[in-house]
Amino acid sequence: MSTMVKAEAVHKSFGPVHVLQGIDLEVRTGEVFCVVGPSGSGKSTFLRCINHLEKINAGRLYVDGTLVGYREKGGKLYELRDREVAAQRRDIGMVFQRFNLFPHMTAVENVMEAPVQVKRVPRAEARKRAEDLLDRVGLADKRESYPAQLSGGQQQRVAIARALAMDPKLMLFDEPTSALDPELVGEVLDVMKALARDGMTMVVVTHEMGFAREVGDSLVFMDGGVVVESGDPREVLSNPRHERTKSFLSKVL
Repeated sequence: MSTMVKAEAVHKSFGPVHVLQGIDLEVRTGEVFCVVGPSGSGKSTFLRCINHLEKINAGRLYVDGTLVGYREKGGKLYELRDREVAAQRRDIGMVFQRFNLFPHMTAVENVMEAPVQVKRVPRAEARKRAEDLLDRVGLADKRESYPAQLSGGQQQRVAIARALAMDPKLMLFDEPTSALDPELVGEVLDVMKALARDGMTMVVVTHEMGFAREVGDSLVFMDGGVVVESGDPREVLSNPRHERTKSFLSKVL
């Protein structure tokens, strides 16, 4: 199995705050990789570093064998131009806690926007693909609805369809259900489970331990900017070895 994401000694600071303190991990192609931990542990920051929304201060991050955000020459890193970073990001879909949909566009227009603007896909072709993706996330009947007419769970499913419209090889999910009412969480997780069955490589920062146990192939527990424990999700969640992991899980399970 090939490697989709590789982090080597990744550090990230915001001023004096050292948020990531040497992250080493590997995500295999086709894997659902879950990241759990308390607020402020660096989970979301790490996710944002994978597509260079945040610049790392030290270390190396690779996606599908390509160094993210930099080129290396003579052992030194040089930051890529914005245009080159944007080209790398096309292959990486990201779904945030907040849906960030364009309020003045319908669901189908939201989904087709990036392929038309970024990839120059003809509008008719982009619309057909957008309609197929909305059908895939269970929203075929909502394609002409505006975000304000949709529930939070529906908006998040549109956001997932929008990310998929760029045909990414990797999907990043930053606590995609944390802003939702509890009864709407399931419909979003069901879409993510279907993606997992289809073989999409996914890195999921989540509080949904049931999802991690059921769907995850690997799990890391982060705290204080380091990976404290990692392994098979069922093993880590049922039988954590580290005291800090035990303490965290005792509060959330």
